[in-house]
Amino acid sequence: HSAPGAAQRTAADTAAPRTASDAASDTVPRTASDAASDPAPRITSSLSAADALVLFTAGTTDRAKMVPLTHANVAASVRGICAGYELGPADATVAVMPLFHGHGLLAALLAPLATGGCVLLPAQGRFSAHTFWDDVRAGGATWFTAVPTIHEILLERAAREYPGPRVAPLRFVRSCSAPLSATTGRALERTLGVPVLSAYGMTESTHQATSQRPPGRGTRKSGSVGRSTGVDLRIVGPDGKDRPPGAVGEVWVRGATVTRGYLGDPAETARGFTDGWFHTGDLGSLDRDGELVLTGRIKDLINRGGEKISPEHVEEVLSGGPGVAEAAVYPVPDATYGQRVGAAVVTRDGAGPDAEQILAYCRDRLAPYEVPDRLEITRALPHTVKGALDRQAVAERYAH
Repeated sequence: HSAPGAAQRTAADTAAPRTASDAASDTVPRTASDAASDPAPRITSSLSAADALVLFTAGTTDRAKMVPLTHANVAASVRGICAGYELGPADATVAVMPLFHGHGLLAALLAPLATGGCVLLPAQGRFSAHTFWDDVRAGGATWFTAVPTIHEILLERAAREYPGPRVAPLRFVRSCSAPLSATTGRALERTLGVPVLSAYGMTESTHQATSQRPPGRGTRKSGSVGRSTGVDLRIVGPDGKDRPPGAVGEVWVRGATVTRGYLGDPAETARGFTDGWFHTGDLGSLDRDGELVLTGRIKDLINRGGEKISPEHVEEVLSGGPGVAEAAVYPVPDATYGQRVGAAVVTRDGAGPDAEQILAYCRDRLAPYEVPDRLEITRALPHTVKGALDRQAVAERYAH
């Protein structure tokens, strides 16, 4: 059906991808033991009939790598997303994420179609803040998923453009592909009147690995990205041993959604995989309930005279400051300390805090060595095509 204002609504039918339709026949994720007992072929030099598609990693801090995903990987991912959010034929969404990455393809398109739901595709094929709420109304959206940048844009424009809670029967909003600040999450919940659920995933796990659950499916813990949606999780220390509950280490994942390796790149495959476990490069901890809390990327850590600083942690604090819309933290080369902390900040329209006011806010909430040595207020920060902060571009633009 044609939607007002130039958008198209697509219902699941016989043209839906077979892997997605097959996944919908059983919306309960496989157990961890099932996932572990069904490994994909350990060949990464070529493709086979088992492969469904190849996606590229984001490549924001390193060169992009090719990730082969099998039909079984895709089906397991769709099954986990559908079950985790209890998607069904009555659900509808607006697909604002690009379909050439897992977030848009798996979560926004295949999962809702697999359960007989509807997907509205924006007329221009991408997110437009100007038409978003018209699209939500036209599609009767019950949920939508996006990166934090899009959530922040919607929140920034809400006073002028959000038409109110009766615009559509939203029951939740999903956030994935980058850390969502607690400040943005709480503000979005207050504005929309529905829970904002954080999820965690990567191309190598066919998108989603963990997610917070909808209301009634358990307590949502602040700062968590939820529990597994069908994979095994480990937190591994530098010594290669598992860390106890609450301790920080590298997040490893294994299961039916995890790729067998990188296509045509045996060296990177050897570095990134051990006995089916993918080394995510993310730092985090698991509590006794299986809730995952992320603390940053290993490659992004800033080493200031031996003190290891998480840019994500400093960004979280900066983003909570009065008048701050978005923040990016990066290492600044330094002859004495090796690296210092730099920050670029985007302020909200009309807010106008200056650099010293922002730094004063940070001094009350960060360790002295974490407080940015350099802070620049800018009009906009560079992002990837899927809306995540482009850290390589940030460093190239501001660090020198």
